[in-house]
Amino acid sequence: MAKIPTILDFNEQFPTDDACMEHLMRTRYGDRHECSKCGRSAHFYRAKGRTAYACEYCGGQVYPMAGTPFENTRTKLRLWFFTMFLFCASRNGVSAKEVQRQTGVTYKTAWRMCNKIREYMGYVDGDPTLGGPGKPTVEADKAYIGGYDRMGEDDKSIVYGAVERGGEVKTRVVTDKSRKTVSEAVKGTVNKGATLYTDSGSAFSAMGAHGYNHEQINHHAKEWVRGPVHTNTIEAFWLLVKRGISGTYVWCSKRHLETYLDEFEFRWNLRKCQHLMFPLLCQSFARPVLARAA
Repeated sequence: MAKIPTILDFNEQFPTDDACMEHLMRTRYGDRHECSKCGRSAHFYRAKGRTAYACEYCGGQVYPMAGTPFENTRTKLRLWFFTMFLFCASRNGVSAKEVQRQTGVTYKTAWRMCNKIREYMGYVDGDPTLGGPGKPTVEADKAYIGGYDRMGEDDKSIVYGAVERGGEVKTRVVTDKSRKTVSEAVKGTVNKGATLYTDSGSAFSAMGAHGYNHEQINHHAKEWVRGPVHTNTIEAFWLLVKRGISGTYVWCSKRHLETYLDEFEFRWNLRKCQHLMFPLLCQSFARPVLARAA
């Protein structure tokens, strides 16, 4: 089994801001690439006192942090990398307050860093559809997250999730629990022809008519498993999400719930190869398309 990176590994790989910047540059552009200004294949050297690299021939510059979560930041790059490491080393997430304590930045800065990293986790994880003919069974379910329980007032967020057994999970924040809304969420995450198991909620009752091999389990009748039919996998994922939010984050707003779900998706989808979490975050920065100077 591959070794999961430790804090000692992190300190060895990224001892300084310059090491982080060099890694970012070489990951995005390689050792040599075509200069957008002079058109020659060139090696780019760090511009003294700047967050830029200059072409060895014409001095044309590129900015490795442009188009990344670190763009326009005044926070040290190593602190960003360290915070990404914390997210990958934790099973239940990292609160902004914890980042503030460990890095010394303000709470506002820590919160912004955490939010940007969650968004980036969603980008790295991607959004492929699940299941299909001949592929593993998919379980789908709704959950209610956040808010406060008040008499006569329902302010919890409604989320939909689908998980391929032995595979990935996909989630959506949905506006309501109606059959139409939930059906659209299923069609956006699960391929037609998939074997689909859900609970007996009316929101899922029409999925057979939409091209799925659909079976339901009746939780109201205390039926939890019927042969291969159950929703235990997706419910286990919801348990991790709710435990992480209530135990680590305490509360999250509806506005930012999607990014929290992205974080838990990323962690679940890489659960069998945890050693790849941090390297993937460090290497998945898309290279920008550079326009050739006229």
